[in-house]
Amino acid sequence: MAKQTRTVLNRAALKPHHLFLFIIVFLWLSPFAQAEDSLPKPPEYVGSETCTSCHAEAAEDWKGSHHALAWTAPSDETVVGLFDGRSFSHQGTTSRFSKEDGRFLIDTSDVKGGPQQYEVVGVAGIEPLQQYIVETEPGRLQSFDVVWDVEQNRWFHLYPDQELTADDGLHWSGPYKNWNARCAECHATGFEKNYDPKTEMYQSRQVEIGVGCEACHGPAQAHVEWAETGVPVDVTKWAGTNDIGLLINLPSDDSAEAELRGYLAGTQQRLSRLSQTETQIQQCAGCHSRREPFEGGNPLPGTPFHDAYRLSNLREGLYHPDGQIEDEVYAYGSFLQSKMYANGVTCTNCHNPHTAEVKLEGNALCGQCHSPAGNPDFPSLALKEYDDPSHTFHAEGSTGAECKSCHMIERTYMGVDGRRDHSFRIPRPDLSLQTQAPNACNDCHDDQTYGWAADAVASWYPNSAKRGPHFSQILAKGRNDLRGQGEALVGLAEYDALPAIVRATALDMLVPLTNPALATRLEPLLSNPEPLIRVAAISIQRGAPETERSARLVGLLGDPVKAVRIAAARGFLGMRIAYMPEKMNQDLNVAMGEWQTSLAAKADFPEAQLVLAGIGLTTRRMDVALNAFGEAVEMDPQLTQAWVMMIRIHDALGDRQAAIETVHNALEKNPNDVQLNLMRADIGG
Repeated sequence: MAKQTRTVLNRAALKPHHLFLFIIVFLWLSPFAQAEDSLPKPPEYVGSETCTSCHAEAAEDWKGSHHALAWTAPSDETVVGLFDGRSFSHQGTTSRFSKEDGRFLIDTSDVKGGPQQYEVVGVAGIEPLQQYIVETEPGRLQSFDVVWDVEQNRWFHLYPDQELTADDGLHWSGPYKNWNARCAECHATGFEKNYDPKTEMYQSRQVEIGVGCEACHGPAQAHVEWAETGVPVDVTKWAGTNDIGLLINLPSDDSAEAELRGYLAGTQQRLSRLSQTETQIQQCAGCHSRREPFEGGNPLPGTPFHDAYRLSNLREGLYHPDGQIEDEVYAYGSFLQSKMYANGVTCTNCHNPHTAEVKLEGNALCGQCHSPAGNPDFPSLALKEYDDPSHTFHAEGSTGAECKSCHMIERTYMGVDGRRDHSFRIPRPDLSLQTQAPNACNDCHDDQTYGWAADAVASWYPNSAKRGPHFSQILAKGRNDLRGQGEALVGLAEYDALPAIVRATALDMLVPLTNPALATRLEPLLSNPEPLIRVAAISIQRGAPETERSARLVGLLGDPVKAVRIAAARGFLGMRIAYMPEKMNQDLNVAMGEWQTSLAAKADFPEAQLVLAGIGLTTRRMDVALNAFGEAVEMDPQLTQAWVMMIRIHDALGDRQAAIETVHNALEKNPNDVQLNLMRADIGG
């Protein structure tokens, strides 16, 4: 921690690593840790080069793809930015890019403690921008915010409107730009973060940089053994490690696959939970989603999504009220809203998985299915002409006549990176009038009003059934003012025709309104088949009396999905339970252990420290809460809510001097924060 923060927080008498020792004890870490060690080891990774010797066509497609070039070592072949001595200035700081003895160097004044020179140790991406990775401390990799625009051949700053000091959490050297924690998992194969909270250092490692063959197909040791020897795979050797990954390692032999499926069915493994379609989508979703990880690195390929992550729902700031993308949320949360997802469309229906490009250009891609011929794989499709002015109402060959212009709105992230919404929605400018969410029509016709666009669509389709009530009308009202929207949000949560992510979002919004009656009414959703809904429904039970809450949640401690088990464990935090049957107690121990493991894996996340602080508050361990809040503001000094809580805790404990010191430290980092200034006036000093 920063020295000035320590003067206040040392009163709590816990070092950062003591906090984690406390959490381990508190969460009753029982047979879970030992059970992990006793599992059979998965097959070993062999590296993409081994795969290419047999799979030449796929390897040729993959070579040069965005996946292959997601992370490369710096060289004349991989670096496209001009390191020729030119400089770039931003908000009073200057960075110079040069090359010396084959090393790519960044000299910058945009760093704490004065100008520094960093050697580029990694290259991220290839187009439309390329980002550079530097090592600021041994093992600590940071992604630099001045990046190269491949199309315009220029240096530019990713956040040109932000004036960030070097001690701001969002600064390029801060925790949110840490490559080990925030980026590497999706830019590498077999990545392990290996963060040590005691030393606050990283010893990260990976099988290979870049998204290699085994990042998606799983470690290939067993497959290579079969290919080299012809001996069938011994399914018992790998059982209990990762069932979908095991199938990837099998040869294309129906009898071998049937043998393995039969064996795993007897051991109640995870494979039975996922169809082949869902398996593929969830494998892609691990990286192409906005989510909270449970592990400190890559889950074994084939791990079901909800066993490795908690997906972000349609929260304000991430999505517009109608579910359109707003912040950088990638594709999965959008795709879950679509009718295409509901009808079994997968990523590879449109994308070549090895080139990572779309299979066809222009409207031909959508015409694979949306045409008079249709597609027998999707028999519910209407067989009619879509690529025609009678449908598009735009001139043939124009931008407005492109399917993606109307049904996949584009938003730009990282300055120049345009990404398309994968919810494949029908343009609804009439909803924009009510919710202020954008629409595809006004994206192009930005000189016109929402009303003009709504009238145009209504004139084209006067009898359309597509302009009825929409969940966005309720979410928009709830975001503005929850009061009076409870019943409407409950209606969304209970409406089983809506996508699960929408229903889960409604449940999340209802949490501040929960009470015994609401908890009872929504209890049936605890057994909903969708993990997203079960996770969100657990939080609603905070409004139930403790005895009823524990009875309702106890069964979810043994849920087949880890995200649900962890949510249930959180629901038990702070409960006073005199006795539980042995099986339930065992389930609680395991679920608590999984939660503890997930928190420990995110010890370098300010967000995780806030959770740990919340545990301290709930269990009345104010020393734990103070230390966790202190760790959070050391990582991100702009977390004013953490400063506020520390001030309040010190004041409640009667330590006025500590409260005064803390508010002064907080204002040094956040001098214009209104709440902190008001607290200083109240406390005095």
